[in-house]
Amino acid sequence: MAALERNGVSFVGLAGKTKGAKDGGKGRGRGGGGALLQMPATVRIDIPATSPGRAALKVWEELVNVLRKDGADPAAAFVHRKKIQHAEKNIRDAFMALYRGLELLKKFSSLNVKAFTKILKKFVKVSEQQRGTDLFSEKVKRSPFSSSDKVLQLADEVECIFMKHFTGNDRKVAMKYLKPQQPRNTHMITFLVGLFTGTFVSLFIIYAILAHVSGIFTSTGNTAYMEIVYHVFSMFALISLHIFLYGCNLFMWKSTRINHNFIFDFSSNTALTHRDAFLMSASIMCTVVAALVINLFLKNAGVAYANALPGALLLLSTGVLFCPFDIFYRSTRYCFMRVMRNIIFSPFYKVLMADFFMADQLTSQIPLLRHMEFTACYFMAGSFRTHPYETCTSGQQYKHLAYVISFLPYFWRALQCLRRYLEEGHDINQLANAGKYVSAMVAAAVRFKYAATPTPFWVWMVIISSSGATIYQLYWDFVKDWGFLNPKSKNKWLRNELILKNKSIYYVSMMLNLALRLAWTESVMKIHMGKVESRLLDFSLASLEIIRRGHWNFYRLENEHLNNVGKFRAVKTVPLPFRELETD
Repeated sequence: MAALERNGVSFVGLAGKTKGAKDGGKGRGRGGGGALLQMPATVRIDIPATSPGRAALKVWEELVNVLRKDGADPAAAFVHRKKIQHAEKNIRDAFMALYRGLELLKKFSSLNVKAFTKILKKFVKVSEQQRGTDLFSEKVKRSPFSSSDKVLQLADEVECIFMKHFTGNDRKVAMKYLKPQQPRNTHMITFLVGLFTGTFVSLFIIYAILAHVSGIFTSTGNTAYMEIVYHVFSMFALISLHIFLYGCNLFMWKSTRINHNFIFDFSSNTALTHRDAFLMSASIMCTVVAALVINLFLKNAGVAYANALPGALLLLSTGVLFCPFDIFYRSTRYCFMRVMRNIIFSPFYKVLMADFFMADQLTSQIPLLRHMEFTACYFMAGSFRTHPYETCTSGQQYKHLAYVISFLPYFWRALQCLRRYLEEGHDINQLANAGKYVSAMVAAAVRFKYAATPTPFWVWMVIISSSGATIYQLYWDFVKDWGFLNPKSKNKWLRNELILKNKSIYYVSMMLNLALRLAWTESVMKIHMGKVESRLLDFSLASLEIIRRGHWNFYRLENEHLNNVGKFRAVKTVPLPFRELETD
């Protein structure tokens, strides 16, 4: 007997055992006998002995028929209809995953037959013995592994069921789901990347010349303008740098055949390529510098409210992000917003790879969040009319808000670790990972306190807390995230399996990560410099942290990819709208 329960609907009946690779994501359910579905005191559904896919579709069809009956409560029907829509999506994804698995199995069979044939040819060439090889070859070709058409039959059956129940017998639409085509590569994106990059360089040179002639960045220049431009430009520059480094990651992942789309669960036909990321980065910087040049022209011409232009740029970027039309990489923008929602409400959403990977990126973008806070305060309060930028940089409320913004990324990441600790069978590694982010929060709090009261006591507290957090983070980077520092590895202090052929790159990367992790030491050094130089130093340190994060990303996914290969993970596990519990 097996009992199946989900959302107040119980499935009770006779079924065979279901086996699947829970961790590896390659589970295949097989069952026998008949099944009986019973809804709460109202409906009884008999499911004949059939495949799991047909049984799931039978359940779905009968539940839909229940909602169509007269006299049903509209409110309850709406709730059940939302559940059914979610169940339909899960079942459709399960069919797509099953079809993907059958395709991989078919390729696996043909690849091994071809490999065996090549091995025989190599054997004949080396040993100069032809006798017996033809017999081996014919035996392999006649074996069920090679000659069986069971996989093709199952694939055809999945296609027929999918067309009938999900696409209205439209084969063309069904194949878009089951066999999504890769977008065709064109030279237009490469051309636009070059165009926007060249335009950005030209506009930046023009802006630098105008700023030098106007003297606005000198010690006697317009302090208010420098403060405003610094925050606006730094915010977009850091975003553009992070996207550019993500494009570099995409290029390296593709070059080294790291299956990043599978790891992040991205659709291959809508996922970004490295050229797309470079185009986004170049277009952002080109637009920002163009706005700064126009703003400087208007300011020199004495136009009122010239500083409203950066605010308009902020509104434009927000509008593009939330634009509902299928332009400007809508699928990527919506995926980003969905991931950000999952991060902000971390305790209430299941933590996926893309969620905690993005949360890790945010821990390196705290200066960006600070710039966003200042820019939003400045323009939403209408301060650009009279230039009182001190409104958003001084006062007790501003300091409290700065504390909150600096802690939020670490707080969200710690919540994600706690959620995974509860979901993954109380894995102690998740608690240890949460402790890493708590130590970072403590170190940040001590540095804020030292900035307010720079006494020798707080200097030592900064050194102790930041050093402890850095050692914790380095250990986690090298051992847990990258899989290095293995004393028993055949590659000294690295992993057993490496993707890059040149091992020295890994050692250089470890040293570089160590050096960039020590950037906090600048906070305890009393370096006397001007306002412009201080802002330039802050921007440089923020950029170095983003570079460290982009550098960390490659090795993090390399380790994840090797773990997937080692555990034979090829397809994801799709949660069906019910679960099966074996009983005596």
